[in-house]
Amino acid sequence: MTPDYDALRSAILSLTHGETDAVALMATVACEVHHHHPLSDWTGFYRVVAPELLKIGPYQGGHGCLVIPFSRGVCGASARSGKVLNVPDVDAFPDHIACASSTRSELVLPVWNGAGTLLGVLDLDSNTPAAFTTEDEAFFTALLADVFRDAA
Repeated sequence: MTPDYDALRSAILSLTHGETDAVALMATVACEVHHHHPLSDWTGFYRVVAPELLKIGPYQGGHGCLVIPFSRGVCGASARSGKVLNVPDVDAFPDHIACASSTRSELVLPVWNGAGTLLGVLDLDSNTPAAFTTEDEAFFTALLADVFRDAA
């Protein structure tokens, strides 16, 4: 069950063209990804709001965790390392934060602007084990780079 990457990319780039506000961009991306990725049961952003601290940003799905330090969970580890984390079994990830007990797998990607500032992370949670692929990783990495290039 792979999303139609071409349609998703086209829709997001069209909707976000010329926008530089990070929160507006996050809201649009979260909505479009959530409605186009068949295995993403929670789709959202955690924003960098202070040194080593993430807070919930725009999202789709049930309630998310409100605050995540860089030292905790998959989102914190992605923000801390600046790396994409694709976790096929969240129960096997040390210090996983269970914002929803139904989550089985997770894909978290750091979100950088063109100046190299970490704005936050994109978090996709699935109730399906091993829901996310290397194709998802590559697609979202490239999309986020394009969408957030000029974000402030």
